[in-house]
Amino acid sequence: MNNSEKILKSLSNLIENGFLSSNDLKKEISTDLKFKRDKLISKLELVSKKEFDVLKKIVQKQDIMLKKLLKKKNTKKAKRP
Repeated sequence: MNNSEKILKSLSNLIENGFLSSNDLKKEISTDLKFKRDKLISKLELVSKKEFDVLKKIVQKQDIMLKKLLKKKNTKKAKRP
């Protein structure tokens, strides 16, 4: 019997015995799903939208600076002959 079957069996037993109301069941499932979501996020090493936007701006600025430097370098070579 795998974990999900064990969980469902224990939940069904609690419901049958009247120890668990629908609100309790909803809270239990919600808590379990949140825990699994957080575990998945930590495994994937995801970043927040705010962190992503900050990094994106930094990369865009560096790209602009690199293009300017390359343009100046090409311009200087053209003026020498």
